[in-house]
Amino acid sequence: MNGLLATIGRPADLRRLGRAELDALAAEIRETLVATVSRTGGHLGPSLGVVELTLALHRVFDSPADPIVWDTGHQAYVHKLLTGRQEQFGTLRRPGGLSGYPSRAESPHDWVENSHASTGLSYADGLARALLLRGRTGRTVVAVVGDGALTGGMCWEALNNLGAGPPRPVVVVLNDNGRSYAPTVGGVAAHLAGLPAGPSLFELMGLAYLGPVDGHDVAALEEALSAARTLARPVVVHVRTHKGRGHPPAEADPLDRQHAVPPPGPGPARPTWTRCFGQALVEVGARRADVVALTAAMLEPTGLAPFAAAFPDRVVDVGIAEQHAVTSAAGLAMGGLHPVVALYATFLNRAFDQVLLDVALHRLPVTLVLDRAGITGSDGPSHNGMWDLSALGVVPGIRVAAPRDAVRLRELLDEAVAEDGGPTAVRFPKGCPGPELPAVDRLGGGDVLAAERYAEVLVLAVGPLGEAALDAAGRLRAAGVPATVVDPRWLLPVDPALAEAARAHRLVVTVEDNGVAGGFGDAVGRALRAARVPADLLTLGLRQEFVEVGERAELLAGHGLSGAGIATAGLDRLCPRAGGPLDPHVSQARGGPRRGRLQLSRRASAR
Repeated sequence: MNGLLATIGRPADLRRLGRAELDALAAEIRETLVATVSRTGGHLGPSLGVVELTLALHRVFDSPADPIVWDTGHQAYVHKLLTGRQEQFGTLRRPGGLSGYPSRAESPHDWVENSHASTGLSYADGLARALLLRGRTGRTVVAVVGDGALTGGMCWEALNNLGAGPPRPVVVVLNDNGRSYAPTVGGVAAHLAGLPAGPSLFELMGLAYLGPVDGHDVAALEEALSAARTLARPVVVHVRTHKGRGHPPAEADPLDRQHAVPPPGPGPARPTWTRCFGQALVEVGARRADVVALTAAMLEPTGLAPFAAAFPDRVVDVGIAEQHAVTSAAGLAMGGLHPVVALYATFLNRAFDQVLLDVALHRLPVTLVLDRAGITGSDGPSHNGMWDLSALGVVPGIRVAAPRDAVRLRELLDEAVAEDGGPTAVRFPKGCPGPELPAVDRLGGGDVLAAERYAEVLVLAVGPLGEAALDAAGRLRAAGVPATVVDPRWLLPVDPALAEAARAHRLVVTVEDNGVAGGFGDAVGRALRAARVPADLLTLGLRQEFVEVGERAELLAGHGLSGAGIATAGLDRLCPRAGGPLDPHVSQARGGPRRGRLQLSRRASAR
């Protein structure tokens, strides 16, 4: 890396630069962002918008002694470049490379691994209190928060405490670009647009207020930030920036200013799961005038844009407020409608209490559609949707489905919105559906995907993992162990027919892209015990750890969720002394196959 940027090894190096050099450096940083992120994929638009702001922050404040918290962390690419990570920047969002968000493991300048919005001000409040209680004077806590994040309730909980708490140096840098993904919604955005007319809402809450400031004028930013620092109390510095600044394709993007760009490639050969859901929901909406849709600042990313175009009066974007979305959906259901709440699976965690006590307790017909369930790959540990089955498994009365292909997505969405006795959820992963996997028979409410005479192993596969389960069945067959593969379709509560089917098999294997603790496999185990079924149970899922960046298929294989991994685990459980994976003599070593008692149709058993 050449040029001025190569001379910046730490933030202090910025303080020797003059105005002309700072302008040149800003242009060079933008060139680096465009060149690198266009290759690696990542959050381009937000980073382009904070170049001058990041330069000013690191010239005024002494990071890491002065903690800088980014809310959300997709604004922090420039921060990474200025804090000693230039040489690694080309590894962004790659296995073993730099995270797409701040990472405490990468640098002492990263205080918070912050990728879920609206949390930064609470971190700042706690950090500032800790410094005060420990007598660490002369240090200022800085929180950079986007105006989109202010649509989330946690920001206002934190501001309420910052304004009323003991005086301590906290600078809240409000990066106001008028957007989350799409334009920011709600009354706060309108208030910000009208400032500085009269006392700001922040002043009424007990915080000082400075601004608005041109967020692309380094000199003006330094003046405002320095003034805020001298106040030694909680203060909001209102900065107006332009998302995608300096890159014409981003500036001209009406959707989200190139909020996130994919790495180069031909693009998906098939429609994504998200697109398939969006099309299916439009079809549902055409048949059902009572179906309404809600999302939390992610209309396009969750596939709701076609529904919004077709039925504009039946879509609500609540901003980054998943808790409000779910309880608002409860109110819609009380009013006689059937709400569909579309979220990324990882963000469902933020609304668990609302699902449990505001929806399920009232037995309300609300459908949750959980995109990006399971492994998301390059988004990293905070975005893997591997907790939803564990969380929803404790919710009384909820029904949870996982489609294995695009055909089943339509079927299960139809069934979910037809439910009027309580909440439902439909989960699917990031990426594109695989080929259609037809059923050879039915088992209760589930589909039998493969069946053999004298089957010893019953594989219960969650959603798209049915393809890997079929591969595993072929490998087991080659090893002399016949298997039955079933897609339960509805995972929770466990279909009693699955427990009965287990009686005819020596081993039941559950396969899921959820954490193994409290997921589908655990629910099956409880069902088997309740039915007094003696079959051995092997639960295969994601290890209970934060899964790092990687390609989805490779990460699943690393957790034993490939065809080979499933087959090997099953054989090891059946006969640990078989001599290795896929041993062709396993069946004979265990005394040969025994006749199963699973009743299938003649068509299925003939296979």
